[in-house]
Amino acid sequence: MTTARLAPGVALVTVPDRGLAVRTPDGTFLRVDTGQVSEAALVGHLTTGAPAAGPELATLTEAFAAAGYLGRTRPAGPLDGRTVVVLGDTGLTGPLARYAEAAGAAVHHHTALPEVAGPEAARTAVVWCLDQPAPTTAWRPADRLPAHGTAWLRCHREGAHAWLEPLACAAGDVTSAHVRLRRLAATPAHRELAAYWAGHRTPDTGPGHTEASAALTAALLTGDLIAWAGGAPLAPRRRLRRIDLRDLSVSEHPVLPVPEVAPLPPSGRR
Repeated sequence: MTTARLAPGVALVTVPDRGLAVRTPDGTFLRVDTGQVSEAALVGHLTTGAPAAGPELATLTEAFAAAGYLGRTRPAGPLDGRTVVVLGDTGLTGPLARYAEAAGAAVHHHTALPEVAGPEAARTAVVWCLDQPAPTTAWRPADRLPAHGTAWLRCHREGAHAWLEPLACAAGDVTSAHVRLRRLAATPAHRELAAYWAGHRTPDTGPGHTEASAALTAALLTGDLIAWAGGAPLAPRRRLRRIDLRDLSVSEHPVLPVPEVAPLPPSGRR
């Protein structure tokens, strides 16, 4: 008979004076009645691949398989079948690519915004990571991606703060332009902030990203990608996050799209 192995996340537990139990991936413990089969034989068959001997062991193995506790391949990742395009600074895109690949995504590195069209657009996310302030117009072309079905995610750093902007994956979602307008409206120093973004500033002296802050940023972005793959509830699409790179604290701020403004009427008309 073919040997079997436990599925990832499933464990057999030998409980003193109680017999054998199985721990499911969600943490539930279930008693196992091995009948005439020794606990050692069942454990050996399901963990080390020891050959099965006898119909009783075969029946137990079939029961484990029917319950979904056996498996030969890795479980499907939350980003299986998805493509993630990463751009920007390698200190951030490196860990992001590793985490996205571990979740099942096909990751592609680009140095410029790619053209995404056709049926693949809805299964593709573009993530742009900068270890510096984002130039004023750099992300304007990418803001059009969600209207074509492609997910759009980005982050950048301003001094000791990293900003993770909301996931945009549908027409009407929050874009980078919306975030800029909302942030300008929320501060009395809007002229200074606009000048800072426009590049009228002295060279940045950090503190820049560390390995720990880059890993935290990449993990949060990966969580947003998983939310996108799972149907993208509204919360990640309305959430602006700020990481303080000095202590790795994370704060969240709600942000809404900015509605279109009607053009002013010609002079002399009201």
